[in-house]
Amino acid sequence: MSFRLRVFSLVLLVAVAASGATAWLTLRQLTGQVRESAAADRESIAAITEELRAYGAGHGTWEGVAATVRTLAEQTGQRIRISTDRQGQLADSDTLLGRDPRPGSTAPALLVDPRPELEFPTGWEAGSMRKVTSSVIARYGANVTYAACLTRLGQQVTVMRGKFGMPLYRNGGHTPAGPCVDGSGTVRPADITAAEACRATGRAEALACLRRVFTERTAAVGPQPLTVRLGAVDDAGQTLAAGPTALVAAGVAAAVLACALLLGRAVLRPVRALTAASRGLGEGDLGRRVPASGKDEIAELGRSFNRMAGSLQGSEERQRRLVGDIAHELRTPLANLRGYLEALRDGVLEADPELLDSLHEEVLLQQRIVDDLQDLALAEAGALTYHRRPLDARELVEACRTAHSARAAAAGVALEVAGAGPGTVRLHGDPDRLRQALGNLVGNAVRHTPPGGRVLLALDERDERVRIAVGDTGGGIPAADLPYLFDRFWRADAARGRATGGSGLGLSIARQIVADHHGAVEVTSEVGVGSVFTVVLPAPRGGAGGGVRDQRGRVAP
Repeated sequence: MSFRLRVFSLVLLVAVAASGATAWLTLRQLTGQVRESAAADRESIAAITEELRAYGAGHGTWEGVAATVRTLAEQTGQRIRISTDRQGQLADSDTLLGRDPRPGSTAPALLVDPRPELEFPTGWEAGSMRKVTSSVIARYGANVTYAACLTRLGQQVTVMRGKFGMPLYRNGGHTPAGPCVDGSGTVRPADITAAEACRATGRAEALACLRRVFTERTAAVGPQPLTVRLGAVDDAGQTLAAGPTALVAAGVAAAVLACALLLGRAVLRPVRALTAASRGLGEGDLGRRVPASGKDEIAELGRSFNRMAGSLQGSEERQRRLVGDIAHELRTPLANLRGYLEALRDGVLEADPELLDSLHEEVLLQQRIVDDLQDLALAEAGALTYHRRPLDARELVEACRTAHSARAAAAGVALEVAGAGPGTVRLHGDPDRLRQALGNLVGNAVRHTPPGGRVLLALDERDERVRIAVGDTGGGIPAADLPYLFDRFWRADAARGRATGGSGLGLSIARQIVADHHGAVEVTSEVGVGSVFTVVLPAPRGGAGGGVRDQRGRVAP
C-alpha cells in the first residue's frame, strides 16, 4: 500500500470516526431528552389522574370538575378531555381555555375510578364480612349523596377516613347545608342477598367477591368511572436542543482538525528529514543519518534508513581497505619481479636456476592471491560451484593431515589427529572445498606454532553436528583481535611480514565455504596457550543425491 493511500485511509478513518462520534453523541442527547420527556409525561399524567380521582372521591360527583380540568391543563400543558359512559363529555381544556377544539391524539384513554375499595380488619372471617357489607353499601350511598348535595350548593366538603375504607363527608362551609341530609342510609334486602351470595370460605376469595358486589351495588349513587383523554394530534412535543448539538459538532470538528495537524506533524516532518538525508546519501555523504524514535512505521523506516546508510558506509570503507590491501599485497612482489627482470634484461644479473626458482615462487604466490580473491568473490556472489556428495569426515581429516604433514615436519611442528578411529562419520558436501577450508585452518595453525609445538585435528559427532577442531599451541590471539579474524587481508602481524606467511584471505574463504555448507566456524583463543578453530557442520539425516550444485543447493549448468 502506498504512503499516499495510507494517509488517505487514515484521514478517512478519522472522518468516519468523527461522523460516528457526532451521530453517537447526538443520539445520546436525543435519547436523554426523549427519556426526560417521557418521565415528565408520566409525572404529568400521574398528577392529572390523581387530582381527578381526588376530586371525584372528595365531592361524590363530577359536577364542578371543569375548573380543576382547566387548572391542570394550564399547569401541565396537556390538552385534557374527560367523559363518563352515562353523561358523555364533561369538560375539554381547549374549550375552557378559549381555543377551538383540536382532534385528539391516538394515545389510549385513561380510566379514573374515584370510588373507594372495601376493606376489613385482618382477623375477620368470611361470614362476618358478608354480614357487614350490606350496611357499608347503605352508609356509603348516603354519604356520597350528601357530599354531592354539598357540592351542588357550593359548600366546601371535608373528607375523613371512616371504617372499612369508606370516606366520611362533612360540611366544611360556613352556611347551613340546607336540604342536604347526612344519614347512615337504609340497608336494602337486595344488598343483603348480593353479599350473601359470596359463599367462598377463604378470606381472599370472599373479600374479592364482596368488593365486586360493593362496586356493582354503588354504581348508581357514586361518581362514575371517568374516561380521560390527553393530548392532541398537533402537539409539537419536545424538540432537540440546538445548543448542545452545535457544541458537539464544534467539538468533533476541533478534534478532526487537531488530528489532521498532529498527522501532518508526525508524518511530514520525518518524511522531510528522510528526503534530505537520502538526497545527501545520493550525493555521496554516507555519514548522513536521521533521528528515529518511537515504535511506529515512520520510526522503523528511519531506523532502516540508518541501517542502510551504515551498511553502505561500512561497505565503502571495506572496499577502500580491500583496494588498499590488494595494492599493498601486489605492489612489493611486482616491484621485485620488475627489478629482477630489468636486471636480467640489462645483463646485471645472470639467469641462473636459483634466481629463476625464486622468481617462479613469487609468481606462484601472486597467482595464489588472485585465485583466492576470485574464489572469495564467487563465494560471496553465490556463484561458487560445489560438487556435493556423501563423504566420510574421518577420511577428510586424514587427507588434510597427510597433505600438511611434510610442511609441519619442516616447521618442527607435530601434526596429530584425535577422534578419527574406525567407522564412518557421515557428511554431505564438496570434499575438495571442505579440504580447502580445513587446509586453510591447518596451514594457519602450523604457521603460527613455534618449533616443538603441536597442531591437533579433533573429530567429534554429537547433537546431529559434526565438529572438526584445529587446535595449536601457538602464541594465541588477543581478545581485541578476535572480531577481525575473518576480515579479508587482516593479519595480527602489523608489519605484514612474510615470516607470518599468508595472504590474509584464508580464514575468509574457509568461513564462506563452511557457511555455504550450512555450517559455522567457531574460534577460542588464549594468549600464551594457543587457539582452537572449530568447523561445525550438520550431519545428514538421510540419503542425499550428488551432483554439481552451488552453495544455495542449485544444480549448476
